[in-house]
Amino acid sequence: MTRGIISLQKMQVVSWVYLTVLTLGAWGLFSWALAWSVLVGGLIAILSFWVSQRDLTQFLETLPVGEELTEGQAKSQFKKSGFLLRFWIRIVIIGVVVLLLVRFSSINAFGLIMGLSTVVFAVALTAVEIVRHYYFSGRR
Repeated sequence: MTRGIISLQKMQVVSWVYLTVLTLGAWGLFSWALAWSVLVGGLIAILSFWVSQRDLTQFLETLPVGEELTEGQAKSQFKKSGFLLRFWIRIVIIGVVVLLLVRFSSINAFGLIMGLSTVVFAVALTAVEIVRHYYFSGRR
């Protein structure tokens, strides 16, 4: 799953670094309650990204290549269904966890949203790095 400068592991590391900086910043500038909310949201997002990465890697490894296309199509279709089902189950679980956290705990909703944005930030930063690499590497 690594192509040049695109690396899912690199995005995981960026997510963890960003979450650490965001949590410490919220703790230092505001309060421990906000920092805790950021940390919980970030852990949910990073865990979901890690599970998605693992599922996607397993799914891509089962896809048929070349000559085994006809015999592997049924198997890959079944794997595709399972992948999509796991994806939607994961989304529902995340929604229920966030709902329970907001409803029944003293978690700060703004901090939770900031924490949930850690993976989005890592993806955006990776995209900016790809564009920067493309324009400044002389490939145009």
